[in-house]
Amino acid sequence: MASLDDIREEYEFLEPDDRYRLLIDLGRALDPMPDALKTDATLVRGCSAKVWVYPTVDDDGRLCFLADSNAAITKGIIALVLKTVDHASPEAIVATDIAGALAPFDLANQLSSNRTQGIPNMIALIRETAARYADGNA
Repeated sequence: MASLDDIREEYEFLEPDDRYRLLIDLGRALDPMPDALKTDATLVRGCSAKVWVYPTVDDDGRLCFLADSNAAITKGIIALVLKTVDHASPEAIVATDIAGALAPFDLANQLSSNRTQGIPNMIALIRETAARYADGNA
C-alpha cells in the first residue's frame, strides 16, 4: 500500500484527467464493504453521492474503516481521507489534522464543488467515531 506522501507525489505530477484516474484507482483498492453495512447509520450526510463509512477495531485497538460510495471518484476521495487515519489508534485519529493532511491535494480546486462538498462531513464522521472509541463510548 502506498503512503499518503507517495500518493501526493504521484498526484502532483499528473494532469487533471490522470488525477481522476488515480482517485478512481484508490477507490477500487478499498476493501469491499458488505451491502449489509450500507445503512442509514453508516451513511455520511451532506455528500452529493452516497458514501458509507463503517469502523472496525483490530486486535491492537486501532481503528480500521470500511467505506464505499455509489460514485467512483467519491469513493476515491473517501479512500484518500481514510489513508490519513486508517489503522491508527482512536486517540491518534482525534489528534490528526485530516484536512491539513489533504491540503496538498488541493481537491477543492481540482474537482467540482459537488464532488468535494461532502469531504468535511466525511472528516467529521471519522473524527466523531474516533472520539467515541477514545472515550470508551463506542
